[in-house]
Amino acid sequence: MVPRGTYFVPDQQFNMFHNIDRELYAVLVMNLCRDPVESLHCIALWLWLERVGFKKVVTKLLPLPRVLVNELADEALACLGVIHNEKVSPLSTRRNDTPLMQRLIDSELALPFFAKHRLIAVRGLAKLVNEVCMRALKDIMQQAVERKAHQSLADLSLYHQQQQRQHPRQVQVQPPLAARVPTPAPPRVQFGSLPAAAQTNEVHPDDRTIFVTFSKGYLVHEWEVREFFTRLYGNCIESLHMQDVMPNEQPLFARIVCHSPAAIEYILNGNVKAKFTINGKHVWARKFVPKRPKPASPAPPPPPFNLPVSLGI
Repeated sequence: MVPRGTYFVPDQQFNMFHNIDRELYAVLVMNLCRDPVESLHCIALWLWLERVGFKKVVTKLLPLPRVLVNELADEALACLGVIHNEKVSPLSTRRNDTPLMQRLIDSELALPFFAKHRLIAVRGLAKLVNEVCMRALKDIMQQAVERKAHQSLADLSLYHQQQQRQHPRQVQVQPPLAARVPTPAPPRVQFGSLPAAAQTNEVHPDDRTIFVTFSKGYLVHEWEVREFFTRLYGNCIESLHMQDVMPNEQPLFARIVCHSPAAIEYILNGNVKAKFTINGKHVWARKFVPKRPKPASPAPPPPPFNLPVSLGI
């Protein structure tokens, strides 16, 4: 039952409202073949800029030549890197690293702007990713992922056909090493620019861990949790620990160790607790609070020392 005073917008109407956002996302992932997750975060950044007062950002970008859109996406990733790295201060960033954004959108949009408004940006981006982008762009994202997979298979099939024509007597031909080694994927949006090892050494794992709970009777697998958070927030997981249970039992909680404390702020959107839906199953997340060992009880005082009566005391 829908609570009084609320109205659920059907997906078709929701997508129509975000039509130009969907068009720009399609340009990024279909025309420019950019990473679907990175591109989703770029759209979220541009929508956030509109919400904080920069007018018609997406409308300005959509008609631009593809080469400029591609460059603007690279600049957006640089801005996201600053937003998700709490070690970057406004004074340590340069103003000339986003020339296209400053020229085409607003001269104020340099990296120091994003470092200065980091906290507001983190919360605003998380809300947009969860409530707008994942819903409005999920079908295009799925198409992009499937097309990439089909293209990889087609390229491999074409390669084998060429090898068969060149070596008809060989039943199986191994591709050269360069063809067998997969091309590295574009780097995802990282929560901070430090390597994971450096972040781990500086911040204790307990201070960058999310505690998630599952509903009893709705089995959630480890791969579902990992895939959901990686798809939504990029490479934010250092390790994932499901509850240890017997083979016929259901885990009811898990601990997600993130690369950086900033990831927790981003995922929880500044709230104490956040609710997600993973493949139709509800999952609750909050910051992990470790159990501290109880202080040892003080030792009982020693028994009084009684002097012998013979000493005359």
